[in-house]
Amino acid sequence: MRMRPWTRITAFLGVLLCLAPFGGALQADPPATAPSAGSTSPTQVKVTTNLGEFVIEVRTDRAPITSANFLRYVREDFYTNTIIHRVVANFVIQGGGHDATTLKLKPTHEAVFNESGNGLQNKRGTVGLARAEPPHSGNAQFYINLVDNPDLDPVPTRWGYTVFGRVVQGMDVIDRIGETPTGAMGPFKSDAPLKPVIIEKMEIVAPSPAASAAPVTPVPPPAQNTILSPK
Repeated sequence: MRMRPWTRITAFLGVLLCLAPFGGALQADPPATAPSAGSTSPTQVKVTTNLGEFVIEVRTDRAPITSANFLRYVREDFYTNTIIHRVVANFVIQGGGHDATTLKLKPTHEAVFNESGNGLQNKRGTVGLARAEPPHSGNAQFYINLVDNPDLDPVPTRWGYTVFGRVVQGMDVIDRIGETPTGAMGPFKSDAPLKPVIIEKMEIVAPSPAASAAPVTPVPPPAQNTILSPK
């Protein structure tokens, strides 16, 4: 039976943007809190992978809870030696939750409130918080949009996926990852890079004027009938 467009997308994202919220919990640190409103310079995070580097500008002004959550994991070196475990051409790349050595999910802090109504859209190059089907189930995993994905944005009848940043340097690296051959690998039944894409480290860096002004070349979103659904 052919699924309706949004039904197919919902079913797919239930798997694609799954976070396994019961995978364990870190204990030491207090919950992430929103940064103070007095900060004016955007926070940037440099991501080093085995395929190159890219820089994320974190929108603490528009997604304060999600941004604080992401930056807490960065400061804790949580993302070191994790993998980009899912790549879907003309859609997204996703990672930041599975250990590169064991391929197991790492224990996380508590899930955070869904801020998808912040006005930031799932455009090419933007960074969002992955989640399971419940709207407030996002914790550590993130995704990067390879194309404009308006179906991930909220509408009055349903929650969307929270955008909390954008890639301001290294979009060529993102595109290179997005072209990685994929298939079944280890615990992943599909869409996993056959050659591991490893996040070697993340670090907060001072923003550079060139990075803040870097344009992202638009890429048309895929047609509705090309969006994959789980087997």
